[in-house]
Amino acid sequence: MTEVQAPHTHDRVELRDLAALASEGDRTALNDLLTRVRAVAHRYVRSRLWTYPGGADMVDDVAQEVCVAVFGALSRYRDEGRPFEAFVYGIAARKVADAQRAFAVADVSTPDLPDGADESPTPEEHAVRHSEVQHIMDLLDKLPEKLREILRLRVVAGMSAEETGRALGMTPGAVRVAQHRALNTLRGFVGHEAQLERGAGEGHHG
Repeated sequence: MTEVQAPHTHDRVELRDLAALASEGDRTALNDLLTRVRAVAHRYVRSRLWTYPGGADMVDDVAQEVCVAVFGALSRYRDEGRPFEAFVYGIAARKVADAQRAFAVADVSTPDLPDGADESPTPEEHAVRHSEVQHIMDLLDKLPEKLREILRLRVVAGMSAEETGRALGMTPGAVRVAQHRALNTLRGFVGHEAQLERGAGEGHHG
């Protein structure tokens, strides 16, 4: 009786093993690798650019740049025991930094006023939304860099503890503990701000 062969798939193969196969010329491994790299890159890039005006529109392009850079760097990649996700994450961080610099130097011109009724948010609504997002980012900036990255990947990018751990070189358990600590710290910041506001309000009425 002959055994039924399982279909050829790399779904459960670690990225570093796929990278090794891809660099040896395995086309299927290369396609699978880039598909998974794109998913990781897309979530990470989105988590870093979503607060920028027009940033959401750039996510696909920057994620594609990450894939191209990973493909170009495959021949230089050496498995030194670190997860391949950390390698991808390093490239993605550089591409995001390039995009953020581009935002910083971009000339923000005033668009022409539309003729008909404009259904898009008013400048006031944009300002309120931006200030809320900016407030969240300001609070995140008070956290140590590692905790900030963990929250970005877990909460904003929606990565699992396992994926985040592979990207940052941590165990899933350590990621969960650090995430818990980061969220508690943020709650403390928010509580402190609320206390200050209450104090200012009472002082104003007194």
